[in-house]
Amino acid sequence: MALVHKFLSSAYIFRKCLKPSVSSCPFLGNHFADYCSSSLQKPVAAPGKTSSQRNTEGDLQGHHQREVALDITSPEEKPEVSFDKAIKDEIKNHCRRLKDDIVNYCIGPEGRPLHEVLLEQAKVVWQFRGKEDLDKWMVTSDKTIGGRSEVFLKMGKNNQSALLYGTLSSEAPKDGESGHSGYCAMISRIPRGPFERKRSYDWSQFNTLYLRVRGDGRPWMVNIRQDTDIIQRKDQMYSYFMFTRGGPYWQEVKIPFSKFFFSNQGRIRDAQYQLLLDKISSVGFTLADKVDGPFFLEIDFIGVFADPAHTEEFAYENSPELNPRLFK
Repeated sequence: MALVHKFLSSAYIFRKCLKPSVSSCPFLGNHFADYCSSSLQKPVAAPGKTSSQRNTEGDLQGHHQREVALDITSPEEKPEVSFDKAIKDEIKNHCRRLKDDIVNYCIGPEGRPLHEVLLEQAKVVWQFRGKEDLDKWMVTSDKTIGGRSEVFLKMGKNNQSALLYGTLSSEAPKDGESGHSGYCAMISRIPRGPFERKRSYDWSQFNTLYLRVRGDGRPWMVNIRQDTDIIQRKDQMYSYFMFTRGGPYWQEVKIPFSKFFFSNQGRIRDAQYQLLLDKISSVGFTLADKVDGPFFLEIDFIGVFADPAHTEEFAYENSPELNPRLFK
């Protein structure tokens, strides 16, 4: 019996020592008591801090969920891709544009009354005031045949002009086929109507091309292409020279349409034909002066106007009207 009583007494003392109380177990210290109380008992927050703690935890959980939603896309929320819907929307868009063209045609040229168009003396065809104006143009160089010339197009200062710049290199490509190189060009895109139909510019009431440019003193070639579906005439164009002064000042260039000469595949033809001003498809600028180095051309606008002082219809003798014997 004495042994049993001693065993029960020792167990009671041992149980009291395990309680997280510093007074009963002073040799364990404050840190051990706090650890035992935090691990054995449920934490109880202060009444004033309960709501703020819950709000903080909710904000952290919501922020974590937003981050997960941004990083991981649920397979159930994949966007639906419908080719039938895309085709229908495209057809509706083209039909809407066709309707607008029919309405504008009934009103007059370009949707304006006829008397306004006939009394118009000048017209700005291209101006550069934003990126959408640059999208109407494209640039090319002799890199397409293996050359080393580079050309770029961007908006000028204060988005008030287009800056065409790059580096011209007349070094011929080492492919054994091309013996000449060194050109850079800027060409306007062919306007398109509903259902990708080709459109053309009608400048029949004007007689002069009008430009406001600023260059570095290099000579440029201004090219005009006619809208034609004949495959034999796809490389034909009308060209004339434009000489820039250089320096910081703008210059206004006026080129009569009667001065443009006829060329095919880059060669001036003996038989010259007059430019048809009601079927203009595109305008371009070409640099090929065989002077290697950097260049730039800044363009404010490109337009046409009717010069009453210019009465010349065609400037070259080798034409069917002036010399019909050459065309027999």
